[in-house]
Parts: sequence; C-alpha cells; structure tokens
Amino acid sequence: AAPQVIDATVATTGVTDGHAYRVLSIPVGSPYKVNGTHITWLGEKSPATGQPYWSGVDGLQYTQIHDPKAQRTWRADNPLFNDVAAVTDLGGRRIRIDYTTEARPADAGLVYQMRLIERTEPGAFIWQSKNVTMRSMNAYYLQSFGVVGQFSENISIDKVNFAPAPRSGRSTSSFADFVQMSGVKGKVSITRSVFDGPHDDPINIHGTYLEVVGKPGPSTLTLAYKHPQTAGFPQFAPGDKVEFATKRTMTALANPHAKVTAVDGPSGMDHDKPLTTMTVTFDRPVPAGVEIGGTVVENITATPSVVISGNVFRNVPTRGILVTTRKPVLITGNRFDGMSMASIYVSADAYQWYESGPVDDLTIRGNTFTRPSGPVIFVEPTNQVIDPATPVHHNISVEHNSFDIGDITIVNAKSVGGFAFTGNTVRRLDGPAHPPYASPLFVFHGSSGLRIAHNRYDKGLNTSVVRD
Repeated sequence: AAPQVIDATVATTGVTDGHAYRVLSIPVGSPYKVNGTHITWLGEKSPATGQPYWSGVDGLQYTQIHDPKAQRTWRADNPLFNDVAAVTDLGGRRIRIDYTTEARPADAGLVYQMRLIERTEPGAFIWQSKNVTMRSMNAYYLQSFGVVGQFSENISIDKVNFAPAPRSGRSTSSFADFVQMSGVKGKVSITRSVFDGPHDDPINIHGTYLEVVGKPGPSTLTLAYKHPQTAGFPQFAPGDKVEFATKRTMTALANPHAKVTAVDGPSGMDHDKPLTTMTVTFDRPVPAGVEIGGTVVENITATPSVVISGNVFRNVPTRGILVTTRKPVLITGNRFDGMSMASIYVSADAYQWYESGPVDDLTIRGNTFTRPSGPVIFVEPTNQVIDPATPVHHNISVEHNSFDIGDITIVNAKSVGGFAFTGNTVRRLDGPAHPPYASPLFVFHGSSGLRIAHNRYDKGLNTSVVRD
C-alpha cells in the first residue's frame, strides 16, 4: 500500500531572498512527516502493532532520476537534501525545501525515485513448480524484488503490463528487477509484455555457479554460494547433471560432466543446515583439474531454452535483457527505447554475482533499438584468461534488427566463437553529420568466427571494427 520507493517530482523551483528552493509533489500512498530540516518517509501501519512497516529519512539510500518528457531514467546522485535550510509541508502532498545556496535548481519536472536497498522478499515467487503462466495482468508495483522463478519448469509470462498505475503520480513499478529466472529448466517464454520503470534489469535469466571449497571424498565436493546475497536454497537434486569449469578461463574442464547422486545442504524451507554450503556426491570420481577456490560447478539440468518476443522496454536505468543459458535463446520482435546501459547483456560470471553459464545458441532477430546507450549488445564473461581458441560463448547471431543510434558502439563482444551480424539496418540519430565518429561500431576481444555482412548503413557511416 505504501511502496518503499518514493517518487518525488520537482514541481517548481525558484529563488527567494537569495536562497534557492524546490517544491516537491509526492504521490498518494506515500506517508511522510516533516521534522525540522528533514523528511521521514513511512510505510503503512501494521494492524498488529500500529507502527509503520518501514521508515527512512530524506534521500533514503539509493536514487534514480526519471525525466517524463524525455522518457529516460538513469542512476545518479540525489541533490534534494544537500545544503538544506528549511523544509515546509505546504499541504496537498507538496513539500517545499529551501536551501542555503543561491543558484536556482535546473531540475524542474524531474522525478527523484528514492528507496532503501535491502531486498527482504520477492514481489512474486514461483518455487519448485511446473507449467506456470502469468497472463493478462497489471503489475503496477513489485516490492523489494520482482517476479522470481526458482527451480521450476516451464514458465510463461504473456501480456503482463509491468508499469506504474495510470494517474498514480508514480514512475517506479519495481524495487529491483522485474523478472528473474534462476535455475529454471524446460522453457521460459516472455511475450507481448511491457517493462516500464524498474530499479534494475527487466529480465535476467541465469543459473548459479557454486565454488569448490572442499574435497571430502573421491566422488564428493563441498560447494559454496560465494555472493553474499545468495544463500539458503538447494542448488542440486539427485539425477541432475553438472558441469565443472575453471574460474580463470570460464571454460569446462576435460571430461567435465557428472550426475548428482546425493546432496546434503539447505532445503530452502528452513535453517536447520548451513545456508551457504552443501556437500554433493557424484556418480563418478571428481575429474582431474578440479581445484579448491579455482573451480565452479553449474547445474546444467536446470537451464532453460528461452523465447523473449514482442515486448516493449522503456524507462530502464540498467540493461534490458540479461541471459546466460546454454539452451537455445531467441530474442525477437522487441522494442528497446532509451536503455541507460546495454540493451542485451550476456555475461557468465564466476567473480561477482556468480550467475552462470555459457551461451551456445543465441539469436537476436527483428528487434528495434532506439536511443540506446552503448554497447547495445554487450558480451562480457568474467574469464581472466582470454584465448580465442577456447571461447566462453558460441554461436551468437544478430540479424535483421534496426538500430537508431548516436555516436556509440553497437556490439562489444568478448570471448565468442562464432558471431554473425547480418541484414541489420543502422541509422544515426545525432552526433557528427559525417565520420569519423569517436566510437567504433564493433569491438571484439578474444573472439573468432566473425561475420559482418549485408547490413544497411546511413550514407557516410563509419563501420570500423576493433579487434584484439
């Protein structure tokens, strides 16, 4: 009822008696109290205790800025509560902030989206389920996290409107990601939906690498979640197939596959066992080359094929789609407008978020990218050793898309074997009328099997490629 994101619109700005001021407009459903030179934001009151479920002061812990006219959202510092001389509640959900400074603020019309940062629950949770469909829904606001699908099979999201309620005065519709699919098998289908106003990535589909931290037996390993926000849920079940990979190269060991026969670890339902470690037994001896601290393990049974089709992405401060799965992925017929980071991002990460794994068959076809930030398509696994002969990702095709860009890079790809950019249309929206431009269209690191052909460019476009 009282979202933990405050969408404060700068209604007016000015200068009175040599002091600058702003007047903020606050949406209905965001309780607050003015205390001297500070504002305390409040959640709704608990019917049990009579106390608000949450509270925070001034700019809270994190801010995004939304420009309703330009239809863009980005991460930035919050100036609203710097050099404050006085705070006055004007009534009608309008707050005046006077400053000790003289210059009139130049941010009238902008919206400061302010929130705390702790994620205490998902907005919706799909857990150990099969054949789940969300269809024809309005998701006006997802608190704390988004829609999380975890260790389930066959999830479809169709015609879901992830966007703020009309006339609500809000521009935020999710505290974090919209959709995160983690360790899902079968097929993930996300179609005909709108993704507007998140505080993190609209779609993230991945598995989870666990790091080897012990070898208690010839066919047994102790594995650990390494990111501090990841814990408590089972990662493997008897019968699951796994792959062993070297952290420094992010590639599989020789003879890398085994089947799980037993697991001793967290259940996802209680705290009876350690939440960050588990002991896993396999149907064969642990392969040569497995090293404590140097090897990660992925559940390759819990990896889905993916179709993301016919969606709209807008007012996004981050990436549009993150996807790392070895099964076939088709991203087609989508419209990405004004992404503040890469529109499509492919990682495979065993150093920070530990989101697995390699891409083996990714097709990006027939999409429209308008006003993007660069690189539009970003492939960046976390391998520390880069060898074109042993790439992390394989078989990425970018075909028949439309790119309306400024002076930015379209593709930046690291450690890919087999990358095709064909039949696309590229148009310049701004920047110099003629080359040279500051940014090459293509940058490749440690990649091979590259094909760039049959594309249509604006007259005079610099089609430079940087390779190393």
